[in-house]
Amino acid sequence: MKKLRLILGDQLNSEHSWYTENSENTTYCLFEMRQETDYVKHHIQKITGFFAAMRNFAKDLKSKGHSVIYYTLNDTQNTQELTKNINQLLDLHKIDCFEYQAPDEYRLTAQLEKFCSTLSIPTNCYSTEHFYTEKNELAHFFKGKKQFLMESFYRNMRKKHQILMVNQQPEGGKWNYDASNRKKWKGDVLIPPALNFDNDVSAIVREISAAGVSTLGKINETYFEYPISRTQALAQLNYFCEHLLVHFGDYQDAMHTDQVFLYHSKLSFAMNTKMISPKEVVETALATYREREPEIAISQVEGFIRQIIGWREYMRGMYWMLMPNYKKENFLNNTNKLPDFFWTGKTKMNCLKNAVNNSLDNGYAHHIQRLMITGNFALLTQINPDEIDAWYLGIYVDAIEWVQLPNTRGMSQFADGGKIATKPYVSSGSYISKMSNYCDSCVYKKTKKIEEDACPFNALYWNFLDEKQDKLASNFRMKMMYSLLNKMPAEDRANIKQKANHIINNLDAY
Repeated sequence: MKKLRLILGDQLNSEHSWYTENSENTTYCLFEMRQETDYVKHHIQKITGFFAAMRNFAKDLKSKGHSVIYYTLNDTQNTQELTKNINQLLDLHKIDCFEYQAPDEYRLTAQLEKFCSTLSIPTNCYSTEHFYTEKNELAHFFKGKKQFLMESFYRNMRKKHQILMVNQQPEGGKWNYDASNRKKWKGDVLIPPALNFDNDVSAIVREISAAGVSTLGKINETYFEYPISRTQALAQLNYFCEHLLVHFGDYQDAMHTDQVFLYHSKLSFAMNTKMISPKEVVETALATYREREPEIAISQVEGFIRQIIGWREYMRGMYWMLMPNYKKENFLNNTNKLPDFFWTGKTKMNCLKNAVNNSLDNGYAHHIQRLMITGNFALLTQINPDEIDAWYLGIYVDAIEWVQLPNTRGMSQFADGGKIATKPYVSSGSYISKMSNYCDSCVYKKTKKIEEDACPFNALYWNFLDEKQDKLASNFRMKMMYSLLNKMPAEDRANIKQKANHIINNLDAY
């Protein structure tokens, strides 16, 4: 029986059971397609990184004796559509059976299921053998519950997989060291230089340009620094554990004008393309912690592991539990347009200038920059969640819809009305000052609300609470802030509202 097996661009798992034996009757196929480059405007580093990793993966499979068909973006036989390419190969090679691994995106799942229903040959769908959880595990875990708290899921994961557990109790006596993970980095603790890879991807960049693909952001095409092979991904993991894990938890929420990555691992692209698995990441981090106790405190490793077995698995489960309607959620009825500076980085607000330019330059921003700078600003200015979704999905090298959508529409924009976050993640300038040095060199003053040089976040914050009071006042985590708002003199509220409306109507002037 002649089999054709499809490998998607985020299914680069060389440890998958598919590859344990070679068969001359099994052919693997991978495609670079306009279908995937064009459904949203992507960062040039994102497209380039995916194509480079896919090419390395195909080369590795061939070197191990597997039969591989690979369509580059500009191959003449490439139809640029997934199912048309598959159909072409089924006919050309007289295939008897089509197999694929379950996509992590609803869009591709629907496309492949519909396609397979039209075929007259047998089809099989396999697990990607990547995640800790099954696709629908979270839906079963939360069945019958009104709240879908990540913390309860995370504790269950710790118990189930016996991670940082002693006699069914959390090691160290706490489930969560989040309170210890909020230090401001002031330059007094040395940050080792980031491990970068001198990948020359100039040929791929030329091909993308020749195809006329519209992209955003910048790239150093002779020095692409993200891992694009399993070997590089493992090197990145080992470097993180050896040099950065020791302070990861302390400074995971910190932001600084002089630092792009701080103590973050840079592993998300490698993990989301499945070049490396969450299990080996967690096991390597745990092994390093065991070897170097007490130099590495439990708060450092717990903070890292929580992001992987807690947040990452939770977001995937929530995505599959809530799709497809989740993509249309707009609980706060926000309709404004994303300002142009999200695409250019040209703004006088120092925090946004740093976060947006970091994203444009590197296809990267860490979770607090995404949540409390760009996301916070988008929510306070009441941007349509469709617009902010498209921006987040396109600009980050690690952005795939299963992880981007629930993080953006749920956690960041509260567009789901609280299914993921128990309150909107909004703040005035004081939080930004607490966690960064952005305010120190900003033209706007964090202590002012309505003056010409007042930090825009201040008026926007109180205006947001005022505007959305009917939706949010009953939220138990918002009661204190609404109490303060409602005690504010009417004249002050009116002045704040006037200032906020001026900002919202002139976003690109700030």
